[in-house]
Amino acid sequence: MADPVVVAGGGPGGMMLAYLLGRAGIPVTVLEAARDFDRDFRGDSLHPYTLELFAELGLAGDLLALPHVTARHFRFHTRAGAITVADYGKIDSPYPYIALMPQARFLDFLAAKVAALPGCSVRTGCKVTGLVQDHDRVTGARIRTGAGDEDVPARLVIGSDGRFSRLRRLADLPVRPLGAASDLLWFRLPRHEQDPADADLDLYFGRDNYAGLLTGTQGWQVGYTVPKGGFPAAREAGVDPIRRFIAGHIPWLADRAGRLTSFDQITLLSVAIARADRWWRPGLLLLGDAAHVISPVGGNGILMAVQDAVTAANHLIPLGAGPVPDAVLAAIQADREPAIRKVQHQQVRLERRVATARAAGRSISPPAILRLVTAVPGVRRRTARANAYGPNPPRLTC
Repeated sequence: MADPVVVAGGGPGGMMLAYLLGRAGIPVTVLEAARDFDRDFRGDSLHPYTLELFAELGLAGDLLALPHVTARHFRFHTRAGAITVADYGKIDSPYPYIALMPQARFLDFLAAKVAALPGCSVRTGCKVTGLVQDHDRVTGARIRTGAGDEDVPARLVIGSDGRFSRLRRLADLPVRPLGAASDLLWFRLPRHEQDPADADLDLYFGRDNYAGLLTGTQGWQVGYTVPKGGFPAAREAGVDPIRRFIAGHIPWLADRAGRLTSFDQITLLSVAIARADRWWRPGLLLLGDAAHVISPVGGNGILMAVQDAVTAANHLIPLGAGPVPDAVLAAIQADREPAIRKVQHQQVRLERRVATARAAGRSISPPAILRLVTAVPGVRRRTARANAYGPNPPRLTC
């Protein structure tokens, strides 16, 4: 039997590609460093594109039987009032919403589907420590398990191990920072039955900070922004400024703000926007955040990784179990990079606007004209569609 495709990193992009290849009869081995997916991820958004893909694969019903919350709106909240930026209910889709599902459960679901395919396996507790090479071509991955070290042969190694990708470092394919002006302090607050039913995906703007609010099956996730590198100063100031922000800008959450008592309840999410100039080398391909780090603002990370997987599958499946030419790897990057550049360009613009406002002592709130623009018929639908599918969304052809 031909060597399998080895996927290093069991994130959304890698697991999605493993399933697409496996269902086409191509052997795949997924190597995941952790022993399970039972940890707290920050990306829980499944966009209409992703749900439609799962429907095409016959998996949407089973997936959506898992606990999740549906979000129809994306809103900005300013002192002048709420602005509905996107209304997913207006798009033409059988899934006119964002499904908010704990990423751990999403990955558990995909891992089970991959493991059930002939010739496919998901190996947890396998840390990739090196690349096996024949001259300049990658021919496998060296892993460390509880039983010792092992070489896993592969005709192609996929690096999908996230923003701090070890595979990227091993392959010497560095990313270039594109600019980020903020970091996020993440914490959870309980959800109450009387909370606003239409609080879905919301940004609450103050003068110098804003907070993102994300609903879910485990309560509210709150991301409070601080200037880039501002975590030490925020920790020194303690949780009181954050609690005051909540009381002043999200008053219906004020009764729970007191539950935030220590920085031990807060996780720093260092916002990064970065991209590798080259996503491949002979025998190896980077996907998702390993190739291009997406800011969490906007919730596009899973969507971009899944679309990377679809594009890669469209190129790799026609090869069957045969060798993977360098030209195919280059073509995958060429197909996906324009969309990634566009998404990252929009994110960099937002970061620069926030940084410029802070430096000038101006409020970081959205411009007043945004309320007029979003009131124009069709704008909320177009904005929702753009976010629901991303630029130039690939369709599965194999």
